[in-house]
Amino acid sequence: MAAPVPPEEFPILESVIKFRIAWGFSGGSDPDLDCCVVYAHGISSHAERDHIRNRLTVLKKDRGEYIKPSDVNSLYQAVVKQVTKLNEVRDDDTNCNNRLDTTLADVFSLLSLFYMTIGKTRDAPAVYCQIASMRQILRHMDESAVYNESDLAPFRRRLAELRQIVQHEGKQANALTKLLERQLNECESIVRRLEESLSVLSVELIPIHERLVTLRRQLVALAAKEGSHVAELKPIKEELRKIDSKRVDGKFLGPGGIVPASQAICSSLLEECFEIVQEIKAQEDSKYVDGSLRPIYDRLSGLRAELESLVLTHRWTLRETDLWNYSSALQDIDKMRVDGKFLDSEGGRPPGQYILLYLLRRCYGLIYRLLSSSEPVSEELMPIANKLSTVKKCLNEVLKYGGTFSARDLYPYQLALFQIDSMRKDGKFVGPEGTVPEGQGVVMAHLNECHELLEMLKESLEGSDADEDDEDEDEEFDDENDDDENDVDVEGGSTRVRDGASERDDVEDDDDDYESFSPPPDSEDYDDDDLEEEGTGGP
Repeated sequence: MAAPVPPEEFPILESVIKFRIAWGFSGGSDPDLDCCVVYAHGISSHAERDHIRNRLTVLKKDRGEYIKPSDVNSLYQAVVKQVTKLNEVRDDDTNCNNRLDTTLADVFSLLSLFYMTIGKTRDAPAVYCQIASMRQILRHMDESAVYNESDLAPFRRRLAELRQIVQHEGKQANALTKLLERQLNECESIVRRLEESLSVLSVELIPIHERLVTLRRQLVALAAKEGSHVAELKPIKEELRKIDSKRVDGKFLGPGGIVPASQAICSSLLEECFEIVQEIKAQEDSKYVDGSLRPIYDRLSGLRAELESLVLTHRWTLRETDLWNYSSALQDIDKMRVDGKFLDSEGGRPPGQYILLYLLRRCYGLIYRLLSSSEPVSEELMPIANKLSTVKKCLNEVLKYGGTFSARDLYPYQLALFQIDSMRKDGKFVGPEGTVPEGQGVVMAHLNECHELLEMLKESLEGSDADEDDEDEDEEFDDENDDDENDVDVEGGSTRVRDGASERDDVEDDDDDYESFSPPPDSEDYDDDDLEEEGTGGP
């Protein structure tokens, strides 16, 4: 249970709640109204809570309008003032988690998503929601003890990147930097603890441990699916039996029959895999989840489906602040667990726990994936960036596969780029209110790349046209040569025919000359027909 709020922190709590109320819906998300009322409980009267509900309804975000960076910055500065006051009344070593901390976490999560929505993903405030999402995943990994070195490496790298962002802006907002460094330190401590738990694994058991981690993930993913899984379950069971057969007296042996250290980690993981197999088989007819847990299962399944859809379409449909609703819903479900388990109405632990935890962790992972894939482009420029990405992809495909195309085929791409170019003012894309949205560099890089690809296609098109012209000229030249040769033969033959004709005319005119005409030597049978055929070069 959360610790009580000290009296000196009440003014800060009240201010933070007011901030959250003022723009709880300005991110386009749709949080549970009752959840907001709970935060105000204890410092507000019943009438004020009704007023809060009414304000939340009125402040429902119109997605037809873009979020203004100036509004986000002013709210950010106001929240930083409250954090500064909190740092003044708290010691550096204070480690409590009261209502102020949870409310402040909500405020910073939403504020962080605002910064990502306006494209300021490299600013310190945008780091908060990424750290929070990472911390949730790391805590679940620590709880389940199902991870390996390859799982921890991406978190270690990402934490180093986020720390660089925080340190880069540390001079501008010391209060926020202090808060973010605490969050980063907590995540890094979890990662170190997980790495230390893996360091005790002997070299001989590392391959077995990694394979067991993979098999367990396959099993829980299989359990969360609808339908029969007999065919898919069979090879997994066979592999588990093979791994189990390597044990002697319940222990894995190394070279020379030695017993490597850290037997408990691999053995417990193997036993857990067998338990999941038995649970899948036993609950196949009841769709894997006990009836008392069915509402939670349905809710988590719905959230996972929506998040998986967003992963595919986030470039066109996602506003980062929408993720706040999903994150809040998952945290509410996570808080329902007692000692890591979901309980029924009688306090029992019904079967199906593995499935619910898998769905919960899967949703956390999808949110973290969406946050990590967010581009530093404002939502005002995102339609332009998406259009340029599509044009660039099409041009790359045309350039890659080639084929026959003409200048007319490139006209749609030229028109699209011309339309985007015409939207710039003084070389920059300007918002509706004359502001310069974030992401100019990214969009301009896409635009320049599209122009380069288009020029390459034009050059290849001109080159192919020049080659065709050269081929046509060569063909025409060959045809002319053939015609010249034919003309020479015909003319020569005609001359010879004309000569023969004149000779015949002379013979007819002068009988005396006829006697003096004699055929060529060795050609006594050479007559006028043969002469004509030879002169014309054949039939």
